[in-house]
Parts: sequence; C-alpha cells; structure tokens
Amino acid sequence: MMKLIVAIVQDEDSKKLNETFTKNGIRSTRLASTGGFMRAGNSTFLVGIENNKVDTVIDLIEEVCKTRVQSIMAPPTYDFNFEMNLNYPVDVEVGGATVFVLDVDQFRKI
Repeated sequence: MMKLIVAIVQDEDSKKLNETFTKNGIRSTRLASTGGFMRAGNSTFLVGIENNKVDTVIDLIEEVCKTRVQSIMAPPTYDFNFEMNLNYPVDVEVGGATVFVLDVDQFRKI
C-alpha cells in the first residue's frame, strides 16, 4: 500500500528540501502556495511513497524545515481608546512544516 505525503513548507526552506529529496531518491511535486496567517509564500510538496518509507521522508522534512523567529510589523489597531496608532515589530515563530499523511487507494503511473 502507498501513502501520499502533503508537506507545506515556507519558501525559505523549499529549495533545500527539494534538493534533499532529489539527493535521497525521493520523487516529489512542488506547488506554489500562500499561507493564510502572514500571507507569506509557501511550497506544498506532494510525495507518493511506499508505507515503509514514510518515516524516512518525514525525517528529511524535519531535518530541513526548522522553526525560527522572525520579526514582523504588528497590524494596526483600530481601538480608538489609544491616543496614537503605532505599528511595532512583533516576533513570531515561522518555518517548520505542516505534514499530512494520507492513504492512497489506487496508484497508477501512466
């Protein structure tokens, strides 16, 4: 039986992950996507893989896609109780990966 791994990673990590997959003989399809929280560019990788190789693929993703802290400007507040509306930097955690592992009922390579 096979699995479909869907991995959503930050663009900053996608090139290195693609190279790591290639180096390790893992075939993948990379799709451009956009995240909702920071509207930042992401890449979504689709990997069709045998059950016994799922852990290997997830280990490679964890090795490449590390979380890190990034400063962004806080969105403006519309609370009119404040005398001034100032934007200020806020540290947020970015990176890492969101990974889904799905059962594949049927696979054909045509």
